[in-house]
Amino acid sequence: MKNIYSKLTPFILFLFLQTSLYSQVVLSDIERQTIIDQLKKEIFDSLRKDPEIQQLLLDENKNAYKKPEKSVPFAWGDFSWTQGNNRQTKKVLHSKYFTGDVTIDCNYNLNFNFPIDHTNTGSTATFRTNELNISYIEAGGDFHYKGVRARLMLQYGTRATGIPRSDNSPLKGQFDLYTALRFVTEAYAGYRFNAMHGIEVHVGMFKSYVGLNSYNNFENWNYQPSYTSDNTPWFFTGARVQMYPSDKLKLELWAINGWQSYAMYNEAPGLGFQVDYRPKEWVKLIFNGYTGWDTPNTPGRVRVHSDNSLQIRYYNNPQSRFISKAAFALTADIGFEQGGGVVAFGGDSITPSQNFLSGMFFNRIWFGRKGKIAFTFGGGLMSNPGRYLALLPPGNGVLTQNPGDQFHAWDASAGIQFMPNENLTFGIEYVTRHSDVPYFAGRGGVTSPNGWNAPIGNPVGYTADLVNDENRIIFSSIFRF
Repeated sequence: MKNIYSKLTPFILFLFLQTSLYSQVVLSDIERQTIIDQLKKEIFDSLRKDPEIQQLLLDENKNAYKKPEKSVPFAWGDFSWTQGNNRQTKKVLHSKYFTGDVTIDCNYNLNFNFPIDHTNTGSTATFRTNELNISYIEAGGDFHYKGVRARLMLQYGTRATGIPRSDNSPLKGQFDLYTALRFVTEAYAGYRFNAMHGIEVHVGMFKSYVGLNSYNNFENWNYQPSYTSDNTPWFFTGARVQMYPSDKLKLELWAINGWQSYAMYNEAPGLGFQVDYRPKEWVKLIFNGYTGWDTPNTPGRVRVHSDNSLQIRYYNNPQSRFISKAAFALTADIGFEQGGGVVAFGGDSITPSQNFLSGMFFNRIWFGRKGKIAFTFGGGLMSNPGRYLALLPPGNGVLTQNPGDQFHAWDASAGIQFMPNENLTFGIEYVTRHSDVPYFAGRGGVTSPNGWNAPIGNPVGYTADLVNDENRIIFSSIFRF
């Protein structure tokens, strides 16, 4: 309407002057109003014939009936405080059609067991000990054009070897999927429909947030994940639908090959869902569910898993020079396998139980007005009879995954992160982990008597040196832009 008013200004001024002159003449009210109405009619009849005015009126009518754009989901609040969420507010590599993303994650993992082969066991974040390690390099980005969406993220570093090794599905069939896909963290394409607050359909490989922690440690409060995160999937291969009924709620459905698997173990896909609800800026709830058939050569055994997290920011005083923010994250998981010789609960020596019970709690405190320093402490526990989700030590280990095998473990950690800006995080973290069965690499390591593979060492017939306890200090540097 602003353009129309600017066009009408001379005519409005003319009308004002004319009516002012007539008001000086001695006329009756009726005569004066009749003259003014006639002037208005002549002026506006003339304006309606002006092509510029006609186009302006047409444009304004279109805008008046145009549907208002829906708000972007979760953009109404600041959720940079949450566990597993990127704290960055802007991207350096951003353009109209592409937004780039690069992470370089290095650590020095000081293991007080001092394994001679420098191998770390039972972790998806640290794989080498007592040496500087490039754990994770991720590079790629998002393509966006109108409703079309695509994401490609490539990974390098020891995680590109350590994460895929727990997936046995590539052993089924020919054409090596380990070689083909291990350097990919995400690769999917899809379309965004402008219904509700957005509906997105993606097909390919995408990251999983079952277990709360992010695949990218730059987004996490703690560097070494607790058992709940370490032993639940980091990626899925298949299709997903993300629906946003409001800007506070996401509903996500999955049809995937299986539980952290490149291929399909049996002849039926895995199915799952996620609910992400953020009713207030200080609270976030996530619920995940999964069911699938993920045991090789046992198509009758079904796996069911439920993952549930609550995050609350219970203190927020951005102007404080001491404690400016504090939050906690609580996660509880329950899962089981049923069929193929095992039962979920209440089994016996003939048909043993096979289930997964775990929980973790972490508390984080930020210091200073800009929150550049944060302290996190917490821990968790896990019970996994059957060990169907436990990360087996590499090498010639003695840990098996037979029905009835027991596994109970707990961990605790405390660490400080220094974040000088949005692109860099330095961390130091103490971790203690314990198991009721030998699980962690001891002084003898898990490779060979001298710690080397062939031809320098001879791993034939060597049994891994596993112990029940592990204590480590992790020094980390993570750069992201």
